[in-house]
Amino acid sequence: MGYADESVEGPVEPDQETEPVLQALHTIEAAPRGAAGDAALRIGSSLDVQDVVGRYGRAVILDKLSLSIRPGEFLTLLGPSGSGKSTLLAMIAGFMPVDEGRILVDGKPVQDVPAHKRGFGMVFQNYALFPHMTVTQNIAFPMHMAGVDRLSISRRVDEVLQILRLGDHAHKLPTQLSGGQQQRVAIGRAIALRPRVVLMDEPLSALDRRLRESTLVEIRELHRQLGMTIVFVTHDQGEALALSDRIAVLDAGRIVQLGTPAQLYREPANHFVAKFVGESNLLDVEVIERRGELARVRDAAGFEFEAGVATPSIGRGPAKLLVRPERVSLVSPQTPGALPAHVTDAVFLGEILRVDLRLASGAHLQMRTLDGAHARVPSIGDEVHVAWAQADTWVLA
Repeated sequence: MGYADESVEGPVEPDQETEPVLQALHTIEAAPRGAAGDAALRIGSSLDVQDVVGRYGRAVILDKLSLSIRPGEFLTLLGPSGSGKSTLLAMIAGFMPVDEGRILVDGKPVQDVPAHKRGFGMVFQNYALFPHMTVTQNIAFPMHMAGVDRLSISRRVDEVLQILRLGDHAHKLPTQLSGGQQQRVAIGRAIALRPRVVLMDEPLSALDRRLRESTLVEIRELHRQLGMTIVFVTHDQGEALALSDRIAVLDAGRIVQLGTPAQLYREPANHFVAKFVGESNLLDVEVIERRGELARVRDAAGFEFEAGVATPSIGRGPAKLLVRPERVSLVSPQTPGALPAHVTDAVFLGEILRVDLRLASGAHLQMRTLDGAHARVPSIGDEVHVAWAQADTWVLA
């Protein structure tokens, strides 16, 4: 007996809005063994946000924002509170009106289409499960509403339960589940119909660290298996780096940088992105010479060194120098480019050793390194020398 034998409501007739989703569902169901993955890769839709403006009263929350998301892409909207990321997701979902601009799915405008007719899967921060329904019934509900036949529902629910490791909890109510299990049910309900687009609004924020890490792995694997377009909202840069094909960093209603996790981490466009994505050392320097993509800079203590240039607008004058903590090394005083430093703190974090330093310029610097089995942990007050490679530093506006 399939799990979907737990009745919710009788199936309804599919309408024009659910028909494309059902066609995609049947395409995957009909695919021969070994071809299902290829079929799944084709169900993700493209999303285009064109000059969208969003307002709350007189306040502009989104300022002519444009963004193109490729079919099957995992794109994260990353930014601090008030940056506009949740507003943008709500507009894509249809929960908020678009004051200006257009939102297109596979080239067709949807900004005037009601949310329930867009055919998107949605995962909320607070799970939003039906408390009187079992796990099976929660997952099956959108398929019942779309008019999917009972045999297909049973097969799909079994598949989702297996993928999300929820088989042992199939007949439990949400109140009998842990927070992590409830979130997996919410994800299962969102993907059950194989929607072309899945929207996730900070779905991991209510989970503890261990559950968050395990759920990250599950979401990443789901995306690889199913090929849906996923738009994921978070303020947690670790989640963004771990999950995304690309990340759009938002600030004050605008995208300040769009790129792969590696691009944002290694080549941030400005000091806002550098501070928000990963741990950063940002040192005040003076650009004294610019040569193509390199600049020679001087710190307040008079030490000079070279660094890459992140933006074409960088010229002579005050700037910020970015060097990531893991790129800083303790070296001997004779090492070319070595800077004298004073240890202000040293913390053993298991596999990581974090050392806080103060340079001769007065600037504070953090170093992170893998803990060696016989490495000496520097003591507070030690005088040391540090260095980094020119390729690991960037001058930012």
